[in-house]
Amino acid sequence: MGGTIARLADQGHDVVLVDMTDGEPTPYGDPQTRSAEAERAAEILGVRRVQVGLRNRYVEHTIEARHAVAGVIREHQADILFAPYPEDAHPDHVAVTKIVEDARFDAKLTKIDLPGEPIYPRWLFHYYCTHLRIIPNPSFLMDISGYESQKREAIVAYETQFVLPEKNRRVVNWVDSAGHYFGSRIGVDAAEPFFAREPLGLTGFGQVVGCTDS
Repeated sequence: MGGTIARLADQGHDVVLVDMTDGEPTPYGDPQTRSAEAERAAEILGVRRVQVGLRNRYVEHTIEARHAVAGVIREHQADILFAPYPEDAHPDHVAVTKIVEDARFDAKLTKIDLPGEPIYPRWLFHYYCTHLRIIPNPSFLMDISGYESQKREAIVAYETQFVLPEKNRRVVNWVDSAGHYFGSRIGVDAAEPFFAREPLGLTGFGQVVGCTDS
């Protein structure tokens, strides 16, 4: 969802990327390199990042993990949360999504030892980063036209993940292709898909992006 992140930041939203783990071990990386790559990607997108410190490949849905994320939500006073799509072959992704969903609830509790003021984020949206070979069936699409190159630059900032491993270079290309495909569904250059479990409300159709008759 790099294009959406860049667009929201450009619109003046205070966007925070939450690194749940340090991403290690990987064939080409190390904790210091991965952190520098993540920092570079955040700079490209125009946002800041915080780290939770869970163990990569061992992420578990625990009270401690929930409260760590709830603390970030409260410190940031987050109004909108984004988490991975809940159906995934990657155990860490599945655990992270459940952690974030429950941390949203924990963040509003009053008699709990967490930093910041209680808050219940209005929205929780899921982005598609699944390791399953599924075709997204999104609730809505975000127009990211004009932010495609910024998104690509942020992805390749993770050099140990998408540049050095030859087999992973194609990921950048199919992410580009997916963006153009989803953009074509609403008549724009590029878009990103999101899933919402709760309904979105409209007051009219003036701001809805859609295809014109052709």
